[in-house]
Amino acid sequence: MVGAWRLQSMSELKFACPVCGQHITCDSRTSGTQMECPTCFRKLVVPQPPAAGSPNLVLTASEVTNRPLATGVAGSPDLPSGKQFPFAAVALLVVLCAVGGTAFAFRDKILKIAKGQPVANTHSAKKKPKAAKPFAPPANDTNWTLHVAEVEIPDAPAAGRIHGLDFLSQRATLQGGKLDLRQGATGLTIQLFAKQGEDLAGQSVNIEAGRTNSPRVILRWKDEDEKSMTQNIREGYALRLEFGQATSARMPAKIYLCTPDDAKSYVAGTFVAEIRKAPPPKPKSPQAKPKQ
Repeated sequence: MVGAWRLQSMSELKFACPVCGQHITCDSRTSGTQMECPTCFRKLVVPQPPAAGSPNLVLTASEVTNRPLATGVAGSPDLPSGKQFPFAAVALLVVLCAVGGTAFAFRDKILKIAKGQPVANTHSAKKKPKAAKPFAPPANDTNWTLHVAEVEIPDAPAAGRIHGLDFLSQRATLQGGKLDLRQGATGLTIQLFAKQGEDLAGQSVNIEAGRTNSPRVILRWKDEDEKSMTQNIREGYALRLEFGQATSARMPAKIYLCTPDDAKSYVAGTFVAEIRKAPPPKPKSPQAKPKQ
């Protein structure tokens, strides 16, 4: 409660604003009416002058409506209507920041689109191209011939058929003069006339079916009972081998081989052989001295 004032005359009334304490003077005939405080602009009800002989000489105005203070979060009073928190402005600022960040992240694409340039698909660019699957020639008599001088070695991974089974070379090794092409337990071995694998670099081997004293060819496979089988062929086959240059213990080569077995086995295509060192020669056993 703020200060109080005495009634000075019957025509003049002085009272205090209950909000800011401003001293207000008005005509006593305006008692009971409403007026605004010239300082805080609150609407006040002009108090009634005290009755004659009344001991109450304190005059204080009252507000037109005593609005209860609304509480916000955690019981804190809401801000006055003239000082409300600018939620709309903050929301607009957040949206503008998000748009600006997106434009900065995709600035390259936006510039390319503006210039009419095609935009690369980053997802497709990261995908690795699928490696082509090796293709085995179909099993028919057209892939088998004993006249290798007339054929062209296909530029595809070495493949064919071994004793009626499809064959695709997965591992090739060259140890000394022994060339191995394998797919699991199926494959072939050719015993070439060479001491070291490097001796065959840049060389070509051509063997016609009528040649004698040919390098031995060994066919390997498994029968229906999963039993390992081998067949040694020393003549009657046709072979063409073309070796490239050796690099880092590896040598590229091409092969065309047809053997005279009943299943007409053949292998044709390219491969890269791993060059391995030939095993050392076995020491000769000492000869026993003849008894005297």
